[in-house]
Amino acid sequence: MEFILYCIDKPQRADLRRKVRVPHLEYLAGRQQVFRYGGPLVDDAGVVRGSLMIVSVADRAALDLHMRADPFFAADLFETITVWASRQVVPEREPGALQVELAEQRRLAQTPAA
Repeated sequence: MEFILYCIDKPQRADLRRKVRVPHLEYLAGRQQVFRYGGPLVDDAGVVRGSLMIVSVADRAALDLHMRADPFFAADLFETITVWASRQVVPEREPGALQVELAEQRRLAQTPAA
């Protein structure tokens, strides 16, 4: 299952972010298989304000374990953490998956609402 993590740093935490960045990257290096995307959220002035991650883990319990072990989360860097469950539609992981999704949505669109 994919999860999108939208994390905004606490104010005045740039030094903390720099301090835990190496341990955070070391943690990521050993877990690249769970990441679909990960990177900083950068404002117009080029200042890092948070992180965006898309991870693929078995369930929410596995996500919670992942987050507890990540030094960014353990260091209490983030003011807000928004988590959304999702699933990948594009790009297709398996050829034909988008057409299956499209057919299902067309079928649902033709089904009268109860």
